[in-house]
Amino acid sequence: GIAIISISALQYRSIVIESGHSYLPEMQKEWSTETETVQMRPAAVIKGTFLGTIQISSLKMKVNLFEGTEAKALSKGAGHYIKSVMPGESDNSVIAGHRDTVFAPLGKIKIGAPIKITTKYGTFVYRVTGTRIVDRDDRTVIVPTESATVTLSTCYPFRFIGNAPQRFVVSALMVTTFS
Repeated sequence: GIAIISISALQYRSIVIESGHSYLPEMQKEWSTETETVQMRPAAVIKGTFLGTIQISSLKMKVNLFEGTEAKALSKGAGHYIKSVMPGESDNSVIAGHRDTVFAPLGKIKIGAPIKITTKYGTFVYRVTGTRIVDRDDRTVIVPTESATVTLSTCYPFRFIGNAPQRFVVSALMVTTFS
């Protein structure tokens, strides 16, 4: 009984500590891109604002998308990394979600699977090009890209108790746009 109570207390403490931090590592430099593109983001998007939905039909998954990767946004759905471009723009749109809630099915995603993101600016379809597991502090997850890309990130291993040491990352290239 004492062992179960101890494990539960440690897990609760880890969740409380993790919820106080941003989900993605901060970059040392400001986000910038060499490519010229029309920015769809309004001048100021307030953290926690509803942006749209992410749908991965092969996983029977539909998730609400909010601005920001802090605990408050991630408690409602997936969070858009505020320093990355909006979905549909040329560059890397980075989205995070919790492994035990909205992004729990991600471990079963297949190369080529479509990811549909719908915002007020349009519907954008991406195709999964790869998955990888990286260290929790790996900043390659949030770097700019040359083409319209979406990067989904969640803690890994999926069934880890406490603060997970790694991230499961899904990369996908945009293939279709609907306005």
